[in-house]
Amino acid sequence: QVQLVESGGGLVQTGGSLRLSCAASGRTFSAYTMGWFRQAPGKEREFVAGISRSGTISYTDPVKGRFTVSRDNAKNALYLQMNSLKPEDTAVYYCAAKSGALRYGLSLYDYWGQGTQVTVSS
Repeated sequence: QVQLVESGGGLVQTGGSLRLSCAASGRTFSAYTMGWFRQAPGKEREFVAGISRSGTISYTDPVKGRFTVSRDNAKNALYLQMNSLKPEDTAVYYCAAKSGALRYGLSLYDYWGQGTQVTVSS
């Protein structure tokens, strides 16, 4: 069992930055692949970024070059540094955990946080 709690969301202007954090508790954090997903109103939840147990990283194309995902296993924490934010980045951001290799599919993730709102004003 893993519990995940996101923080760091808020309101920022276009071009600004935010750093999201996800604190994990329960089983050993290092045993899980971690991912960030987001869901805008009326839209399907989508993969944003992920990082495997070994440090392999993947991003969805719209955020490449702007977002950076990282993990600190000693602190049981996952981070998403978001720079050059755009209004289309506005969404609720969720962290998630899964066993095994890095994958994009939502159904493959076993644990989810409650989400943190990110709003980018134009």
